[in-house]
Amino acid sequence: MPEQHTAGQHTPGQHTPGQHTGYAVDALPVLAGPADERVSVVVITWQRRQEALLAVRRLLALPERPRVVVLDNGSTDGTSAALRAAHPVGSPGADRLDVITLPRNEGAVARNIGVATATTPYVAFCDDDTWWEPGSLRLAADVLDADGRVAVLTATILVEPGGIDDPINVELRESPVRGAPDLPGPALGSFLAGASVVRRDAFCEVGGFSARLWLGGEEELMAADLAAAGWELCHVPDMVVHHQASVLRESHRRRRDGIRNTLWFTWLRRPVPVALRRTRFLLRTVPRDRVSALAVLDAVRGAGWVLRERRVLPEHAEARFRALEDAQESSTARRYVS
Repeated sequence: MPEQHTAGQHTPGQHTPGQHTGYAVDALPVLAGPADERVSVVVITWQRRQEALLAVRRLLALPERPRVVVLDNGSTDGTSAALRAAHPVGSPGADRLDVITLPRNEGAVARNIGVATATTPYVAFCDDDTWWEPGSLRLAADVLDADGRVAVLTATILVEPGGIDDPINVELRESPVRGAPDLPGPALGSFLAGASVVRRDAFCEVGGFSARLWLGGEEELMAADLAAAGWELCHVPDMVVHHQASVLRESHRRRRDGIRNTLWFTWLRRPVPVALRRTRFLLRTVPRDRVSALAVLDAVRGAGWVLRERRVLPEHAEARFRALEDAQESSTARRYVS
């Protein structure tokens, strides 16, 4: 899992443009017919009205006809009102859409509210600048139905426009993590929330995303707690998510929070020698600027909370993160830039 996954630095891989459906939104009808009641989609959005409208339209056009739960993180640009106006009661697809307006920006914790709202056994996450390939949600539900050991499935990510491989796909396909035998795909140490489907019971068992971490690398702590509880995480290459990175983003804030959260995760769950080594590596490799300095200061200010909540991973879970260290330190998809 990227400590800070930065869209925009991409290299082509096994997928080629046009191999998957980079379908035009204007051609997307809201589909009728039976819905796959096994999976819902939770979308978080903030201050991206047009992108949220586009994301919801794409989701309602999926052949699985999932229920879509949108968490508007306190937007002031009219996102919630626009979504409701675009899908009024009685219109096609409106019965599959719930829009929840939060009073403030809850970051990734908004996904916890979405999962609590969902009634399906599986929940797919989707950001407002990503969309699921038709058929991928059904495939995820089939895989999770077939293997009760698995809590999270992560998809292949194609960068748009062009449908080219995100650099992280190589690391997903070639994951060095050793999981249980006969898993449905390569075992993972962590996951990317915007490209993953989770088993709702497992998600709730570990408490979802930490409110302390807010947003930015928030998946790693939850993945560690899932592994500690005995759950598996896998990559299923035939599941596909498209990502067209929004230009509307607080890049400095995301980098600051991502560095802080990586330090907090390391101090909360890794053994002392590993935590010290990983901290030294991080401090050596982040940009030497004000944003990084503030991130480290934020992390140090949370030291009291970290000490109270520290719970070192059991060996079977720690082994997953040890296996990832070489890939993390050499990765070109894990760069702290803004």
